Amino acid sequence: MYEEFYHLSGKPFQLTPDHRFFFDSRGHHRALAYLRYGLEQGEGFVVITGGIGTGKTMLLRALFDELDGYNVMAAQLVTTQVEPEDMLRMVCASFGLAHEGFNKATLLHNLEQVARARFAEGRRVLLVVDEAQNLPARSLEELRMLANFQIEGRSLFQNFLLGQESLRKTLQLQSMEQLRQRIIAAYHLDPLSGEETQAYIEFRLNCVGWCGKPALAADVFTLIHAETDGVPRRINTFCDRLLLFGFIENKLDLSADDVRVVAAELRQEVGQSVGVGSVSVGSDAGGPKCGINESVQPREPDDLAARLLALEEEVVRIRLIVTRERKLLRKAVLLQVDLDAYDDLD
Repeated sequence: MYEEFYHLSGKPFQLTPDHRFFFDSRGHHRALAYLRYGLEQGEGFVVITGGIGTGKTMLLRALFDELDGYNVMAAQLVTTQVEPEDMLRMVCASFGLAHEGFNKATLLHNLEQVARARFAEGRRVLLVVDEAQNLPARSLEELRMLANFQIEGRSLFQNFLLGQESLRKTLQLQSMEQLRQRIIAAYHLDPLSGEETQAYIEFRLNCVGWCGKPALAADVFTLIHAETDGVPRRINTFCDRLLLFGFIENKLDLSADDVRVVAAELRQEVGQSVGVGSVSVGSDAGGPKCGINESVQPREPDDLAARLLALEEEVVRIRLIVTRERKLLRKAVLLQVDLDAYDDLD
């Protein structure tokens, strides 16, 4: 929709990871450096953690683009709650090996045979596990067993683990001591700074041929960082919505007020805040199952500053609604005039 309006060659803030939009921030640069170091070492575990939406999957896309130069046979496994008895089957499936109906010993034997065959070709085997925070500790232990595949003291199998912050807690368990000793590098991805947020937005816009339209005021970037906490996925969602808003409102220049309008709309849509003077709907366990719960008072901001901000957002939202209603009314009047003129011709 807005791509044509702003003369862009594509959607700059799509949520689907695309290596073309990989932004080499300070954190992502260091994380990728650790992954490259792991590839050069050819053994052990490399662990990358980060909050939701910080760009771990995008990091994998960038890594897989470089694997051709490392003589690596790689497979990616996106985990759910995988129990130990299913872990090896999923690993085999990731490498295209038969796994149904085989016992653990057979699965391990087949994986070792593949690793030995690749070693004879001068290649290594790499398993990249995404969303590794979902794995129970015992399932991680099954992955550690793969690190025991060796020829002449050289490891045949390597593991990269990427996951949310809870993965670090799992790895700190006492039962994980043997796996921790095999970790050769680990890094935690933090959100983008304010300066990086601006650079990230401009970078993605430039990837689709941005020529300065929409023009973004300087304080737009500061507000977007405050609204998204510098989390790339949240920045993408917010900026996509901001450009859609600009298109609907026919704006070639986007200001801080426009950011506030979009922020207010998004908060209302996802239920992050309740407008001033609203009434909670629902009940406690012992109350009615539907309707207005009269015992619940309207939620108000905790202090004066927050209350004023809520009121300001409400005013901006109402102003936006009025503006849109005027545009619709004007279009309806013009349409009626055209219809009347057409009837007069009859």
